[in-house]
Amino acid sequence: MRKIIIFAMLMASWGGAAACSALLDHEVRKLGEEETVSLCDYQGQVIVVVNTASRCGYTRQYASLEKLYSEHREQGLVVLGFPSNDFSQEPGTEEQIQSFCRLTYGVEFPMFAKSSVRGNAPEPIYEGLAAASGRYPQWNFHKYLIARDGSYVADFPSSVDPLSNRMMDLVERELVRKF
Repeated sequence: MRKIIIFAMLMASWGGAAACSALLDHEVRKLGEEETVSLCDYQGQVIVVVNTASRCGYTRQYASLEKLYSEHREQGLVVLGFPSNDFSQEPGTEEQIQSFCRLTYGVEFPMFAKSSVRGNAPEPIYEGLAAASGRYPQWNFHKYLIARDGSYVADFPSSVDPLSNRMMDLVERELVRKF
């Protein structure tokens, strides 16, 4: 038995991390910065991807998203915010968006460059999410849930608060699930 455990440990360390899922295999720029990061860096965590806007009736969901992130990040959850002006409710510069999110809602979860989430040239992550779910966001604060292995789990329209039972049931299920 001991040999099997040691072999499994060696294989895990020798093989390195699991290959990045196609859904996450994209580089994105951090909000208000030049630096880009690979979304593959988030594989292994439960991910909520959300398109945001500062002048939307759902903007108050920033508070719920931040609470979700702060209460569950130690369990492996991350929220990834993508500000978008696709619905004409995020006209500000990236610096204005960043300031608004931090000062108004205390946002600490990762935020990325202002992006298109639908239309002629959506951010590649949104192309993949639309292909997996069958829909692009219809409005701001559309949320997609991604499993630790980088696969699509579910999506939630803008009207579903991130802390609702409907969304939390799936988030908590994914947090305890191993891949």
